[in-house]
Amino acid sequence: MRVFFTGIKGTGMAALAEILDELGHDVCGSDITKYVFTEDGLKERGIEILPFDADNIQPGDTVIAGLAFSKDHPEIERALQMDDVTVYWYNEYLGRLLEDYESICVAGCHGKSTTTGLLAHILEAWKPAGYLIGDGHGHMPADAEYFVLESCEFKRHFLAYHPDYALITNIELDHVDYYKDLDDYISAFQSFANQIKKRAVIFGDDPYLKDLRYPVPVTTYGLEEENDYQGVNLVENENGSELDVKKDGEIIAHLVLHESGLPFVWDSLGAFVLAHELGMPADEIARQIADFQGIARRFVIEKVKDSVLIDDYAHHPTAISQMIRSARKRFPGKKVVALYKPDRYSRLQFFLDRFASSLNEADESFILDFGANAKREDETITVTIQDLLDRLTNGRLLEIDQASAEILEKAGPAVYLFMSSKNIYLLKDLLKQRLNFEG
Repeated sequence: MRVFFTGIKGTGMAALAEILDELGHDVCGSDITKYVFTEDGLKERGIEILPFDADNIQPGDTVIAGLAFSKDHPEIERALQMDDVTVYWYNEYLGRLLEDYESICVAGCHGKSTTTGLLAHILEAWKPAGYLIGDGHGHMPADAEYFVLESCEFKRHFLAYHPDYALITNIELDHVDYYKDLDDYISAFQSFANQIKKRAVIFGDDPYLKDLRYPVPVTTYGLEEENDYQGVNLVENENGSELDVKKDGEIIAHLVLHESGLPFVWDSLGAFVLAHELGMPADEIARQIADFQGIARRFVIEKVKDSVLIDDYAHHPTAISQMIRSARKRFPGKKVVALYKPDRYSRLQFFLDRFASSLNEADESFILDFGANAKREDETITVTIQDLLDRLTNGRLLEIDQASAEILEKAGPAVYLFMSSKNIYLLKDLLKQRLNFEG
């Protein structure tokens, strides 16, 4: 049986394609021809990537449709018309796949990908575990007991999942093109919480998570004293962070973290707690956390001559602010240059002043315009990239080209933060080539 992915370069879709390939399915898919970083893993596995075409759909296929597409996409439309083709939406298929394992869903506005990667790395050293991370990576050993899944709340997609365990990192309004307000956003997480089967692990420092109703036992973690697991004796410096984990009044572990910033502290503590609640010994968890090498497009550091290039998926003002603060802790005394390419007009319009405030925390900021295929969600969305530029105290507009790479080079040496869910990493690559050539 052939499994065909419409939109196979999507971060979740690519990861699921890798999983099904490991499980022995005949996997291929379609997408745009322009390079996307997720295609590297697909090509390494020999998974064919075709241009979009209705004729790609063959009799007997199982088609998995990416959530960025609608029923009128030519491939999906063709598949729905064929009696011998079964069509699943991405999250629908995953919801079924979860039932075959002890499932662990990681949800929250921030930190989902990193926490999923951490938890997968931890559990793999203890018992066979599969994972799907929103950085395009998926893995499923034949004897897997656990399945760790990044679970996105956009359009309530995570309600297709009924996990045995859930780790919820935080709640902060996002996806404002879909959610009416914060109450609507919180209601989605309440619906998700209702579907947890065995245990919820939640970030107890969050102002909203503790007020949700849970049908299962709840374990809290955080830096505040009332949590079931508390991070104490936190030290942050240019090497990362260290902290102790306290439970029931006793220190049960010492964590050494090689990434910087409070978000990674929170993510590491959450992953520690869920693994420990599953029964994994504390010292083994701590060893795995110390050995964690990170995931794709999340605070990925490259040092080039006297500069540092950091690639990250940050696309929310809170995440951008935390990135800049983390960079200052990791590289004290260095100039910090923030770069950002927006992904959705609605998000930029709603958070416009906050985006500007976050970017203004850097010494200098550069922004890129929306991609050519970005569309305004409705007639109320009137924001332009100039509106953001006008609010920056030391900002400038760039493109993904050699001229912009030269401008960036002249801004250095510096710590350059390339932040976006879009292809801003292509400009990073141009700067890297130029720094290596010039130096």
